[in-house]
Amino acid sequence: MSDDHESGQGSAERRDIASLVRPYTDRLAEWLPRPLDRVRFIKLKLAILMVGSGATAFGFFALRIGWLPPRTSIAATLLALITSQFLAHGMTRPLRDMTAAAKRMAQGDYSHRVRATSRDEVGQLAEAFNQMAADLGAADQQRREFIANVSHELRTPITALGAVLENLVDGVSEPDPATLRTALAQTERLSLLVSELLALSSVEAGAVRLEREHMPVEPLLKEVVAEAEVMAAAIDRQVRFTTDIVTPDLTVHADRARLHQVLLNLLENATRHGPAQGEVRIVACALRGAVIIEVQDDGPGIPPSERARVFERFTRGGRTTSGGTGLGLAIARWIVELHGGTIAVADPGSRIRVTLPIS
Repeated sequence: MSDDHESGQGSAERRDIASLVRPYTDRLAEWLPRPLDRVRFIKLKLAILMVGSGATAFGFFALRIGWLPPRTSIAATLLALITSQFLAHGMTRPLRDMTAAAKRMAQGDYSHRVRATSRDEVGQLAEAFNQMAADLGAADQQRREFIANVSHELRTPITALGAVLENLVDGVSEPDPATLRTALAQTERLSLLVSELLALSSVEAGAVRLEREHMPVEPLLKEVVAEAEVMAAAIDRQVRFTTDIVTPDLTVHADRARLHQVLLNLLENATRHGPAQGEVRIVACALRGAVIIEVQDDGPGIPPSERARVFERFTRGGRTTSGGTGLGLAIARWIVELHGGTIAVADPGSRIRVTLPIS
């Protein structure tokens, strides 16, 4: 019983000593040279390791007159082991670093990087590992920002709706049409946000399948404009819509419902950001084997410094009080890219240009 107790104490002491020494040994190992880093193949490294160890050992033998007394054999073996450990350090250190970094990543820390100076397969693996860590870190940051943005966007209409209903229940407000319209508006805002979140999630997950067809552009634009006029009247903005089909009989190979969604998002965006009694212009034409559709309003436009970010989720080009969800342009970008096209802000900043392949 006492032997077991003493053995346990000895093991604990050894672990304590190892934990104290480990930071210094790790620091020393970080600065040790890696003489085989320029060799591109790990098999060649192993060959050099073996040959180098053997040559070192036999050179030591020759130095000792060529015969192998016991002390000389032990010394040569120890020298070979030391040499092989010195050469193998640089080969295995990245693998140990990747193991430690992977454990940190499992705990949510994506900041650790592996020192990748070798040119062989281990070096390539270390570079790929560093890239993976950077990508996972960026994805985790986007996830956190997305959750924060969704929480913020949901909180506003929920708070407003809760206040209206609480006033009705407490008798502070009467259930008159104006109060009920306010409650309905907040409910519709919540419904729109949830619908757009589901749509964006489906598109990003690749669950959206395009049902393409060759269709004329002019009838589609008329349908979208008619729907946009109803939407503009609902938010009390007397916007005038004009359509210009530059290329006669213009057709596009696209998913009708998804393209309708893109164009309606653009018209709604222009309606909210332009003057209340301004004009929204839609121009469509064919140019160099592509269909160009541009939507422009009379507003101040998006500053050049913000144009690259305007298609990100919950970004409104610096205009945070427009009443939109901040998801419309993000959804439009994903749908256009699914069609193999592009979408961008064009000068003077109040024009959105969609480019789609004709076929």
